[in-house]
Amino acid sequence: MVDGAGIVGLGMTELGRVYGRSPRRLAADAARLAVADAGLSLGDVDGLLVSHGMGGSPGIELADTLGLRDLRLLTKIDSFGATAGAMVSYAAMSVLSGAASTVVCVFADAPLKPEQSAGSAYHRDAPAGSAAGKAEWYGFGGMTAALGFRSVNAFYALAAQRHMAHYGTTSEQLGAIAVSTREWATRNPLAQMREPITLADHQSSRWVAEPLHLLDCCLVSNGAIAVVVTTAERARDLAQPPVHVWGWGQGHPGHRKERGSEFGLTTGAATSGPIAMKMAGVTVDDIDVCQLYDCYTYTVLVSLEDYGFCAKGEGGAFAASGALGPGGTLPTNTGGGQLSAYYMWGMTPLSEAVIQARGQGGERQADRNDVILVSGNGGILDHHSTLIVSPHPKGA
Repeated sequence: MVDGAGIVGLGMTELGRVYGRSPRRLAADAARLAVADAGLSLGDVDGLLVSHGMGGSPGIELADTLGLRDLRLLTKIDSFGATAGAMVSYAAMSVLSGAASTVVCVFADAPLKPEQSAGSAYHRDAPAGSAAGKAEWYGFGGMTAALGFRSVNAFYALAAQRHMAHYGTTSEQLGAIAVSTREWATRNPLAQMREPITLADHQSSRWVAEPLHLLDCCLVSNGAIAVVVTTAERARDLAQPPVHVWGWGQGHPGHRKERGSEFGLTTGAATSGPIAMKMAGVTVDDIDVCQLYDCYTYTVLVSLEDYGFCAKGEGGAFAASGALGPGGTLPTNTGGGQLSAYYMWGMTPLSEAVIQARGQGGERQADRNDVILVSGNGGILDHHSTLIVSPHPKGA
């Protein structure tokens, strides 16, 4: 009987304003680094899961670049920011069932271009499929575009505004999340933004889409991150201390952006969290560290509520209490998250969870790391994934 799955390798390229390499090349570099980190060779790999960002047929093309042959598992998974958690769960199920023995999960992206602003990296003037530079909005999508909803920022601003209107959440409470996350980033040598910030800095930063200030919004980064998943039994003999995967879950709420829906008030964490924690045999009271998907400060706040770390509507007060920062009761996004460290979709929280579980966090290492929750959010609150990981075998 296989006694569990674990993450045994972590590969991270340079992250941030890294130019001159395509997403596929970055992905190949990260995969090689992850395999080497585990003390394995590419010949040991028989599974490959890839994410968005490489275009074409990314699985086949990356496998060819790496020289991988006779793979038993090869597919692309795309739940946006929830993808990393989903990939690890599918990799774990594959090694536990014997469908594969050693699975590499990789994400790469390179939206930043020299001499272009970060804000232009994901800019879209028109829907997919329309002529370049010529907006062609139809139906309901045309109505929202006419009202100014032409970016992800605008829709997350709508979600945050809904939470504020319903629960009384304030901009200053969102700012507390930005400040605590940056405080962690000052201790992370890999973080893009390491200068401390204050609540006043947050409040004076420019509006992106009200109520979201610039410091409420994540970074844009080039780079790639990969992890290697195998059985816990095999992991004992490898180079790195294994990070055991105790539980996983997904949630896809399907909230429509219309009157009477729960859009902005609840997320898929309310579904994926209980599933993952039940599988792991833990409750929120057992969680030592959280790595939450922070494309915006708002997503941290609402995820904390939906996981049950505080009651609905109390996420703002919880964040403002100092619980999330260094010395707090619930260390959260200990590497600086996507707000201050680097934006690699769901691989940002996952990579930091691996570092924390291994005890390799250096100045930012949490005092306790027995149970770590990893959260991914994708789309406009459309997808959610949760992992529970630990440096200890499940049941030990």
